Amino acid sequence: MDARSWDERYAASELVWSAEPNQFVASELVDLRPGRAVDVACGEGRNALWLADRGWDVTAVDFSLTGLDKGRALQTRHERGRDLHIDWVHADVLEHDFGTEQFDLAVIAYLQVAEDERHTVVRRSFDSLTPGGTFFVIAHDSTNLTEGTGGPQDPSVLYTAEDVLADLDGERFEVERAERVPRTVDTGEVAWDALVRLVRTT
Repeated sequence: MDARSWDERYAASELVWSAEPNQFVASELVDLRPGRAVDVACGEGRNALWLADRGWDVTAVDFSLTGLDKGRALQTRHERGRDLHIDWVHADVLEHDFGTEQFDLAVIAYLQVAEDERHTVVRRSFDSLTPGGTFFVIAHDSTNLTEGTGGPQDPSVLYTAEDVLADLDGERFEVERAERVPRTVDTGEVAWDALVRLVRTT
C-alpha cells in the first residue's frame, strides 16, 4: 500500500489500532533506560506515545500524514502531552536517512513490506543505533498465513525472526530474543508473530 492508501485507511475510523502500545513493545521494552528512540513506520503513534510517556525522546517516522496527525492529536489529548518529547517526521522509511549512531532504541512494529524493502529498512534502522542500543522488531510471521489468524494474506510481505537476522548479516550484535511468538486476538484465536530483540555491540 502507498501513502495515499494508508491516509484513506486512517481517515476512515477514529483509530485503526488501539491507543495502547503493542503488547510486545510494552512487555519487551518496559525495563529499558530511556534515551533517544526511533519508531519506524509509526502509524498513528501508539508506540511512540508510550515510549515518550516513559521518558524517551522519540523520533516517529511515517509516510502517512493522516497517521501522523492522529498521533499528534493523541499527544495533545494526553494528560502530559506538552511534556512528551516526540518529533513527528513525515517521510517514507524506505528512503528516509535515519543517520548513524543516533538512537538508543529502534522499533519496527508490523512493517510488512517485500524482502528487499525490509532489508533496506532493517539495515538503515540498525545503523542508526549507538553501540549498546536495542533493536526491536515485531511483525506478522510467515507461518501466520497457514497456522494463525488475521494479518496480511500476501506471503511476500510476511517474514520470520531468522529473516531479520539474515538482513543483518555481517553486523555485530547480541541476540536477546529471536523467535515466533503467539498473540491472542479479540476472537480468542491465535496469531503468530516474529519477534527480534538484539543489542548492537559495535
